[in-house]
Amino acid sequence: MKLVGFFNRDGGTFRTTDMQAYEKRAEEVFREAGHDFEAIVFSGNEIVPAMERAARRDDIDGIVAGGGDGTISAAASIAWKNGVALGVVPAGTMNLFARSLKVPLDIWQALDVLAFGEVDNIDIASANGRPFIHQFSAGLHARMVRYRNSYSYRSRLGKMGASTRAAFGVVFNPPEFEVEFEAAGMKETRRVSAISVSNNPFGENALLYADNLRSGELGFYTAKPLKPLGVARLAIDMLRGRFRENDAVMVLHPAEVHLHFPKLRAKANCVMDGELLPLERDVTVKLHPGELKVLVKQGLAAQEGERERREPAA
Repeated sequence: MKLVGFFNRDGGTFRTTDMQAYEKRAEEVFREAGHDFEAIVFSGNEIVPAMERAARRDDIDGIVAGGGDGTISAAASIAWKNGVALGVVPAGTMNLFARSLKVPLDIWQALDVLAFGEVDNIDIASANGRPFIHQFSAGLHARMVRYRNSYSYRSRLGKMGASTRAAFGVVFNPPEFEVEFEAAGMKETRRVSAISVSNNPFGENALLYADNLRSGELGFYTAKPLKPLGVARLAIDMLRGRFRENDAVMVLHPAEVHLHFPKLRAKANCVMDGELLPLERDVTVKLHPGELKVLVKQGLAAQEGERERREPAA
């Protein structure tokens, strides 16, 4: 394959990495695997336009993106729109998409897995046409991100500390709002404290990422209006990977969700793949099954396919 690597020097792990050495090693590994490969290091504000320009080229088969979840989400959107493959080097704080793809979280090991891997087709989702690989959310999560963004931090630990402070802030000031939704044959109006729609259902893990990105289903989750104690209980259940057992949570697995917010505040926000955005009054979330091409470990696609065949039988 003809591939171009884009590494965000401002992203998480890369901040403390010798990027000249990493760029050289990436080119060695991919060329050893038989690819035509060029690696380029960019700053955070340069990398997305550079990926967009490369993906539009007729001679490119794929892009390899290294950085945090924001960089990876942008890379996935670009790869999907241009029909090229995406390789993910997890250099961020959470690396949720890389975890779903089962890419090693060590940035050096990830190079070997991607270079000697294979192309698989997985699902990607969109909200009002804007693609996302992890989740669209409103309510508790959006308020926490807004609080976190109001704090200053310069490091990975600083970001984690800001997130912790923001989480405590939300516990003592949970939102409550009205939503009309249509999903999986249901049409209903509810008052809620949180809404989340994920690209494939979340697995049973504390970080809330999908174990399987080829199920052909969204994860649609709402939480009833919560008081501080209820938010704390939900947070504990989430850390245990048991949030589905919480009495306040409703879970559906549709392929499409329509949301309407009848009393939308002027400054209401949502979060898409970690980015805080204005919330629109009407939102349609769709799954696009098998439309994103990704590089994964050799043999992983066959293993996942075998597991999916066994699950219905079980």
